[in-house]
Amino acid sequence: MEKRRGRKVMKDKEEVVDDDPWWWLVHKGIAASFLCIAMFALLVRVALSLHPYSGAGNSPKYGDFEAQRHWMEITLNMPVEEWYRNSTTNDLSYWGLDYPPLTAYQSYVHGLFIRFFHPESVSLFTSRGHESYLGKLLMRWTVLSSDALVFFPAVFYFVFVYYSGRSHGQKTDIAWHIAIMLLSSCLILIDHGHFQYNCISLGLTVGAVAAVHSNKELVACFLFSLALNHKQMTAYFAPAFFSHLFGKCLRRRNPLLEVFKLGLVVLGTFALVWWPYIHSMESFLRVLRRLAPFERGIYEDYVANFWCTTSVFVKWKRMFTTQSLKLLSLGATVSTCLPSMLQLNSAFSFYMFSFQVHEKSILLPLLPASLLALEEPFLLKWITLHALFSMFPLLRRDGLILPYIALSVLFTLIYHAPSGRRQDRKETPSFNSFVTTIIVLCSVVLHIVYLTMHPPRRYPFLFEAAIMLLCFSRFMVLCFYTNAKQWMLKRSVFMDKEKKLL
Repeated sequence: MEKRRGRKVMKDKEEVVDDDPWWWLVHKGIAASFLCIAMFALLVRVALSLHPYSGAGNSPKYGDFEAQRHWMEITLNMPVEEWYRNSTTNDLSYWGLDYPPLTAYQSYVHGLFIRFFHPESVSLFTSRGHESYLGKLLMRWTVLSSDALVFFPAVFYFVFVYYSGRSHGQKTDIAWHIAIMLLSSCLILIDHGHFQYNCISLGLTVGAVAAVHSNKELVACFLFSLALNHKQMTAYFAPAFFSHLFGKCLRRRNPLLEVFKLGLVVLGTFALVWWPYIHSMESFLRVLRRLAPFERGIYEDYVANFWCTTSVFVKWKRMFTTQSLKLLSLGATVSTCLPSMLQLNSAFSFYMFSFQVHEKSILLPLLPASLLALEEPFLLKWITLHALFSMFPLLRRDGLILPYIALSVLFTLIYHAPSGRRQDRKETPSFNSFVTTIIVLCSVVLHIVYLTMHPPRRYPFLFEAAIMLLCFSRFMVLCFYTNAKQWMLKRSVFMDKEKKLL
């Protein structure tokens, strides 16, 4: 009997190996699977960096590539007190610093690296619009190193914490989840194509989430405070972090002491980062004004959020003053954020209703969907595909159509790769409805039309508006879906507690 049972177990294991294409990656542990996928992810990033970037050859202001290079030029050649001050030496109308001080320090460190190999790339005044081959190569390496040193370790930390103690059968999903996160098509296209450093702030946020999972609240506060001080848009996650950590403090034996410790870490981190600017109220307020450029208006370009989409019908900028729009956006964001705040997901509300949202801000609500990829594959699929589509006009302007197609295909292949537990969570028939089919067909048609046809002269941005409307409608559905799922989860938890009490 024992021999038969042993043969059956061996046969079951062989069947699992045959059915699971990820088994060869995970059977030696998380570290080995992570290393293999990380190497491939780095190669993808290197390949993408061979393509154009934002504003390439487009003088006089170029694009985000020139903005990042110019910040290195300013931080290297001017004292720290002058980085945010408008002057003849630092003309803020030409890509002035508009991110928190940690971004400025990052620019300084990267500038030191580039100056060591190619000083002409970051020399004051004379380097404006610099686009030499070596200069571009060094700039690309700064993004690649940021990914490798911040985002990749954060993902490893999260995966290690998230899957520690789980059974072998569940660990067959590890490789798929790592691939989803390290090969995030939107993040790669923006950072290594368009050219930005979102991997730093998002990496710090992932590290903070992992620290929360491992019950290291002080570490989580420190990492999230750093993320906030790198990019102010990280505040999209602030209500979720605040409500969760504050709730944990209230359940402790000494809640006031726990809150005090968290507050001390937050204030200490902010004081350390802002040290050069907190000695003078004038300097402090000057930096704050740069972080909130309300004069630019409530939206820029064609972003698929509420304000930009509804502006097709309601001319917000003409009907209301900037002050009124600030109050409207604040009220809309807070009111739609409150349900999510209670259930720990606020990024979508900020993207949809806050002031001055960019196309690239969709990376923020995309991050929680990636972290919950196994639990919510439906959400991951649709938010990723429509996030990509919402950025399509931007990426086309940058000359990144080929990488856009390649990374969209790569995501589709990874998503549909067989993976144990995720395969049991199939979409319900309602999601395979006629409406979904129509949306997919519309997306395909709009891609083709946008690439092959010219819009009417009277409506030069007609195709961008159509893409925006389609993506906005889908984002709204996903926003309602996430809130509904969260409240359903909360209700089931309460019911379980009641059953235990009974």
